[in-house]
Amino acid sequence: MKIVVLMKQTFTTEARIELDGSGKPNDSKVKKVVNPYDEFAVEEAIQLVERKVAEKVTVVCLGPASAEEALRQCLAMGADEAVRVDSAGLEEADSSVVASVLAGAVKSMGYDLLLAGYVAVDDNAAQVAVRVAELLDIPQINVVSKLEVANGTATGWREADGRTEVLEVPLPALVTADKSLNKPRYPTLPNIMKAKKKPLEIKAPADFGINPPASKTRVVKYELPPPKSGAKIFKGTPAEAAAALVKALREEAKVV
Repeated sequence: MKIVVLMKQTFTTEARIELDGSGKPNDSKVKKVVNPYDEFAVEEAIQLVERKVAEKVTVVCLGPASAEEALRQCLAMGADEAVRVDSAGLEEADSSVVASVLAGAVKSMGYDLLLAGYVAVDDNAAQVAVRVAELLDIPQINVVSKLEVANGTATGWREADGRTEVLEVPLPALVTADKSLNKPRYPTLPNIMKAKKKPLEIKAPADFGINPPASKTRVVKYELPPPKSGAKIFKGTPAEAAAALVKALREEAKVV
């Protein structure tokens, strides 16, 4: 069985976002990493190989040359090969375009199981992976906290409104990972060195016969949130401070 993992390179969650002169996010000074939820997907794929359920893990990413660092990390974790689909000319692509390119690439490669994080932490859209499944016309289980694969089926456990849903779908299928699925491993130094020799192909969408469609949405403007104002400290005894706080909430903030 062949597993393909969809991966996105994102900013670290601690990154301080700045806008450049054109009003777009400036990523030149920001550290980029494997999208954390995609790490859970990569780890799950590797564990399936270790359990002899699957034979091969391929990680696929649509991105610029800088995304190769994230792909190498996936290889160091234990993936067998990686493919970077070059995003030149697709910098402003929306989720529908990204999904169409990835779906075309995955279809050309062949797969039995698709894994991905259920959301990317940079845009929180949670759109690409499920759109890929729709374009490939395969079943999907979204936001999975436990996964079993056997006898040509995938069974996923997902938390929903205080309950646990158990869904079973035939393969090929897409499963997206929640953070409770597993604990991603840290690449060891020997595996980091081995990852440098593992296959990492760079392809253009045209290599898969893909002509990316036009985006259905566009970003009109980026804005940073307003800076936080200074904190207000109420002095006096606890009772006096509490009374002053309630008065300020009622008369100044007008929230009570």
